[in-house]
This record gives sequence, structure tokens and C-alpha cells, in this order.
Amino acid sequence: MAITYEAVKSLTADLYEWSLKRIPDDAKEALDRAAAAETNESARKVLSMMRRSADRAENTDRFVCSDSGVPVYFIKVGTQARFEGDVKRAISDGFAHLVETIQPPLLKHVTNPLTNERSYAGKDMPVVSWDMIDGADYIDITCAPKALGSGRWASLEIFSFPTLEEIEAYILDVIVKTAAQQCPPVTIGVGIGGTFDYCTKIAKLATLRPLGTPSSEPVLAAMEERLLKAVNKLGFGPMGTGGDTTALAIHIEYASGHGFTPVAVCFNCWINRRTRARLYNDGRIERIE
Repeated sequence: MAITYEAVKSLTADLYEWSLKRIPDDAKEALDRAAAAETNESARKVLSMMRRSADRAENTDRFVCSDSGVPVYFIKVGTQARFEGDVKRAISDGFAHLVETIQPPLLKHVTNPLTNERSYAGKDMPVVSWDMIDGADYIDITCAPKALGSGRWASLEIFSFPTLEEIEAYILDVIVKTAAQQCPPVTIGVGIGGTFDYCTKIAKLATLRPLGTPSSEPVLAAMEERLLKAVNKLGFGPMGTGGDTTALAIHIEYASGHGFTPVAVCFNCWINRRTRARLYNDGRIERIE
């Protein structure tokens, strides 16, 4: 048996739709914990409104946010996976089918950067990153749509042999400058090292880690804890209304590189949209939270 064009087309479309209509369970739990710990009355009200909005969207089959963003996929291909048909084309065809069928309809968020013309399709859209998994007989697909709140305020700086203190100061500076414009409470992803392109990739992947899961590297786990406390002392709060809850988590990943060290910072807004599933050779689909 093999993974078919139709199976990939259907699953990638479903993942995108699910991401628009339901926030992940760990995001719900993080919002509940934040509301219980929040000392600012206005912030508590905003956090409560967010949870009610998310529940209502899920129960009525509506979007949590009208900004559906653009389709972004991270796909890991098992070395034992087998394919029938044009798998890469299936992803773009799946999005095109979703545009025609989803209710409520999607807005035209795919933008040509040369003309600012908006549409549902465009060059290199959907955005797909590929990786490999040794020995696996499936493909692992994560859909993490990118919209204005989570996409506009990302930043990268390249240092030469920076200290950890300099890296930490830069991360905090980026967060301070963006203020509350990323629709907080946010999940913040940080990449350190590698190359220009790889650093940004691991920063984005860091946002996909289950909320609050500390880095396996003790130095980074300590940095995550310090930065989360510092960010939440800034007082921006949920949607910039003030309070103790500006970030739900800060996740940091690193990669070895040269003496030049890129540091990338990116954000997921409070909805923290991400869905994930595995598609096996025998046609089975495994949903993963």
C-alpha cells in the first residue's frame, strides 16, 4: 500500500480548516492557568472572553479569528513511506479545494509582494518545509497558518560570537519593541545559531512545541524561564489591555554553526494555531495534539 495523492490532498485541507476553527488543548489549558493567576481584573476579563470565543467557534463550526492567514506546512517524510501520485501538487490542490468549499469562506490573504495584489493562490504557496524521519512508514504533517498578528513582528539579528547575556538582551529588546501588536498572550519561538535560513526555521519550530515544555538543554531551559518572567513583568497583558499575561511560553532551540550567530525571534498569537497528523502507508490517519 502507499500514500495517495487524494489522501494528502484531503488531509492537508482538513488540517488547515481544523486550525482555523479550534485552538489546541494545551493553549486552552494555558489560558485557563493564566486567568487563574492573573491579578489584573481587565486582563482576567479578556482571557475569559478569549476562552469563550474559542469555545463558541469550536461549537458552531466558525473561525476563531477572521484573519485565516496563509497556509504553512511542516512535513516530515518517513524513509519507509511510499507514494502514489503527485504528493507536492496534492497540497496546493487541497488548499484550492478548501477555498472553494469551506464555510465561512476564506478572505484573500495570499498577497503578491511585488504588486500587493491579493488572491487565493500565488508563487510558492502554500509554504511547505520538508524534512526526513529515518525508518518511519508515514508522513508527519503540521499545519501552522501564518497571519498578521503572528507574522509581522518576527525579527532576526546576526552576531559575532555573542555571549548568552547579549542574546538574551536582544530577545527581550525585540519583544519590548513589538509591544502588544502580536495579539498576546503569545507563544514566542527563538532560534539561536545555524545559518540565516536555518535559524528562522528552528525559531518557528520552537513555537510548535507543546506549551510550557522546557528545553532539554539546561542552559536554554533556564533562559526560557528568566525571559518568560521578564516578559510578563512588562505589563502589556492580553491584547495590550495591561496585566501579568503577555506571553504563555517562550521556547528556544539552537543549532551549531560558524562564529557568526543568527538569533531569530517569532511569535504565535493567543490562538496558537497548529494542527498535526500522521498519514501512514496503509491509509491510517493519526491525529496528534
